[in-house]
Amino acid sequence: MRAFSRLVPELACADLDRSLRFYCDILGATVLYDRPEEGFAFMELQGAQFMLDRLENAWLTGSMEPPLGRGVNFQIEVVSVSDLSLRLADAGVATFLGPQTRWYRDGGVEHGQVQLLVQDPDGYLLRFAQSLGARAVCSDPAD
Repeated sequence: MRAFSRLVPELACADLDRSLRFYCDILGATVLYDRPEEGFAFMELQGAQFMLDRLENAWLTGSMEPPLGRGVNFQIEVVSVSDLSLRLADAGVATFLGPQTRWYRDGGVEHGQVQLLVQDPDGYLLRFAQSLGARAVCSDPAD
């Protein structure tokens, strides 16, 4: 029996084969199961789960114009942003932002990460993050 995350986004895509090539061949995701006849795939990338579904199968609440997924980004924790950055560069895929190092305050602690943002073939914004651990809040905002 497979364990499923409590939140699994389902991304509508215009061309499932193109999206599968991007997620599997470039990013290194794995198809856990699929229903090719329905245009559906359940994916996993370093523990993060998500689904891809043909656009015509999706529950649509409005018109779908590229880029899809406006206003949301999906943070996916990865072991190495650097390795992912090289894979994207080798495939000729431009990044949206980064890689960059950022520290995010949570009370008296800052959590650091190296992050890289890239759009998938349908325009969904993916934010890959590699943890740098935590530190006390720094008084110099330039750090």
